[in-house]
Amino acid sequence: MSERKRWWMVVLFGVAMAWMESATVAYLRMLVDRVNPYQAIPLPPHQALGNAELVREIATLVMLFAVGWLAGRDWRTRLAYSLIAFGVWDIFYYVFLAVIVGWPTSVFDWDILFLIPLPWWGPVIAPAIIALLMVIGGTIVTQFGQQLWPRRHALWIGALGIALALIVFMETAIRALPGGESALRHALPTRFNWPWFALACALMAVVIADLLHQKTRGLRAAKH
Repeated sequence: MSERKRWWMVVLFGVAMAWMESATVAYLRMLVDRVNPYQAIPLPPHQALGNAELVREIATLVMLFAVGWLAGRDWRTRLAYSLIAFGVWDIFYYVFLAVIVGWPTSVFDWDILFLIPLPWWGPVIAPAIIALLMVIGGTIVTQFGQQLWPRRHALWIGALGIALALIVFMETAIRALPGGESALRHALPTRFNWPWFALACALMAVVIADLLHQKTRGLRAAKH
């Protein structure tokens, strides 16, 4: 199978999984009247549903990594295809959720993105931007040359961007943490730190810029 066909199969998997994930989340949130999580007590005190949500998140990550592992030929392309699957899934997850339950109504609606290790809060567009970066980066690695990989300095800069983005997403939970579990369940964000998030995205984009620079330099060398 060509790399192009592998790419399309991974994308198809991501889209199909996004629908399944959206439907599952819709069922869970409708059970506890939390279709829109931005409301009083956003994390309902139902231990069984909370545990189901945590396991669902872990299972999602395992499935996305598994399809990347099966599609790739080595550790680089396996990781790259996993990023593609994750990015496609994340973007279409919100598209399908809007189709199924009519939420989100705006790309700026707040959502609880993950619960591990603390609740992540952010407007819908924020994870979608990161997901797009993942798809672009993974596509460059898998479609423009299997030996293409970010250099070490670009990886470190990208890792710094990831860490900064995580802090931005978990800022509300971190502030509520001293109050214990009850404070975490009741905590609602009042603002999103766009300047720091923009910086985080710029740092992560350095990885893509480095890949494109290497590819461009390689094409110039080939011509000479």
